[in-house]
Amino acid sequence: MNILNLIGRSNLLFSKDISSNENTICQLVSNSKFLVIGAAGSIGQAVTKEIFKRNPLKLHAVDISENNLVELVRDIRSSLGYIDGDFKTYALDIGSSIYDAFWESDGDYDYVLNLSALKHVRSEKDPFTLMRMVEVNVLNTLKTIQQAKGKGVKKYFCVSTDKAANPVNMMGASKRIMELFLMRESLELPISTARFANVAFSDGSLLHGFNRRIQKIQPLVAPNDIKRYFVTPQESGELCLMSCLLGDNRDVFFPKLSEELHLITFAEIAVKYLKELGYEVYECKSEEEARELVKTLPSQGKWPCYFSKSDTTGEKDFEEFFMEGETLDLERFENLGIVKSSLPYEDEKLDTFLYEITKLFEIKKWIKTDLVNIFNDLLPAFTHKETGKYLDSKM
Repeated sequence: MNILNLIGRSNLLFSKDISSNENTICQLVSNSKFLVIGAAGSIGQAVTKEIFKRNPLKLHAVDISENNLVELVRDIRSSLGYIDGDFKTYALDIGSSIYDAFWESDGDYDYVLNLSALKHVRSEKDPFTLMRMVEVNVLNTLKTIQQAKGKGVKKYFCVSTDKAANPVNMMGASKRIMELFLMRESLELPISTARFANVAFSDGSLLHGFNRRIQKIQPLVAPNDIKRYFVTPQESGELCLMSCLLGDNRDVFFPKLSEELHLITFAEIAVKYLKELGYEVYECKSEEEARELVKTLPSQGKWPCYFSKSDTTGEKDFEEFFMEGETLDLERFENLGIVKSSLPYEDEKLDTFLYEITKLFEIKKWIKTDLVNIFNDLLPAFTHKETGKYLDSKM
């Protein structure tokens, strides 16, 4: 499956930037020790592979998903083989006391890359998953930064999202809040981050779901009115590694993507995807029709699809990587832009956010409105788009 063709491109985005900086990147990696948190997610796996293939002195990969860590190791052994450095994986929850014991037993790293995140807009559908989003995206980030400061780590990288720029959903707002805390923490530890587009066929994504639907002989469903930017898994790993190793303190890296060349709808990708598999798209008028026709159409070389307009909570009409007032460096790299970030923050407001969230944890009782209000206090311009509909209510 040619991912580049599916997302409307013919070349890898960062080839020239990687090539022109390869000697520096290799020298840094081969003389350094790395901890990758959230290493078993799609971006985490891509970052881990980018580090591994440049022979680090030490590479430890941590993730809560035991199964995905197993696949990461199988993938690395099957594609890259072995290195002389210390490569280990740990199936740990970074919010746990067990992880704290792991860190205290070692903690000898030059670079910590945090790729753990709750990334789905659908995760804000209930107050409990939403609170876990706050815990993972904000609180656990702060925890691992504090631990890194205590052990002399040289640089901390944390992945953000394009949805943190002028957020309209709680996921994007949680990452925006994380960025504000990163600004404060960067006074004591060099920190860089990256905002980027959808990672094509990443775990849990709609495109990844296309693979599962085909395997299970089920119809494809996609919005036909939302255009998105996409990067490949390899590009996501390259972007994060370059931000970590080459970025200055407070830098936010993002891909230079052209609206004319790179914006594409999910429905358009579905058509290309099925064509590569040898199927013609059969557009259905409802989910019910699609479920019924999948019993017969595939044997005729056709695949039932239901394309519709998006009407669920938190969907952003367009994607952006920076906001008005942010200083940009568009000259240093060919296809990478940098936000020279100096996000304004107020210590008192950040402290109040932590206090209010901690209080809810202690009483073990909250509703979604409580969290929306706490977010709004810190981000007055945040406009939460609530439609009452969530992706879990659709096929």
